[in-house]
Amino acid sequence: MPKALFNWSGGKDSALALYHLLQEDAYTDVQLLTTAGEKSGRVSMHGVRTELVERQARALGLPLHLLRLPEPAPMPVYERIMAETLTAFRDRQYQCSVFGDIFLEDLRAFREKNLAQADMQGVFPLWGRDSRQLVSAFIELGFKAVVVCVNAKHLDASFAGRPLDYAFLRDLPPGVDPCGENGEYHSFVYDGPLFREPVRFTQGEKVFRRYAPAPEDDDNCFATPPAPFDTGFWYLDLLPL
Repeated sequence: MPKALFNWSGGKDSALALYHLLQEDAYTDVQLLTTAGEKSGRVSMHGVRTELVERQARALGLPLHLLRLPEPAPMPVYERIMAETLTAFRDRQYQCSVFGDIFLEDLRAFREKNLAQADMQGVFPLWGRDSRQLVSAFIELGFKAVVVCVNAKHLDASFAGRPLDYAFLRDLPPGVDPCGENGEYHSFVYDGPLFREPVRFTQGEKVFRRYAPAPEDDDNCFATPPAPFDTGFWYLDLLPL
């Protein structure tokens, strides 16, 4: 049976993909991999403190490898570090890398290209499934999550900090994917059927940050890797208890 490297963001898609992966019971070992800012100590794009992701891993009973990236990390730097990391895991007999992607073809192609260079295969447990059915299954299975980041182009600041439940889904504007697959929102999962115990936290400050800031913006702690556009996001800081 192969070993699996699971790309863990700490959000709902990761949790649901992990749930389906573990249901298959097809892997001898599952290792979580999370990318985070080297300076900020926060998960890439989600803005969640790495301490909370470490607590998630303990609650899940799975080992976690934190890949700390420079901030900012230009795409060539990001790809080099990721290639080195994947190769190291492949040398340890990890044959596949698992993602929670649903339908973004270009993103899947990007991932598979990088994996091929390390002689690894991509696994996508949620691929091609209906977004609304997926998020409904997430809720019905008993997972608990809070929305920690919203794209200001699609959602206002009031959505950050809300529980990921049916009320949240009903309030989403037309055109927003129920799973936020286009980056409309990100979440942090703190309890559910895979968890031995809940991850405890309290809500902190809500702040506005840019995803792709100007180079002189040293205050940004969430832009990894940089995007070819300039988009603002509302982030809710979660404080470990």
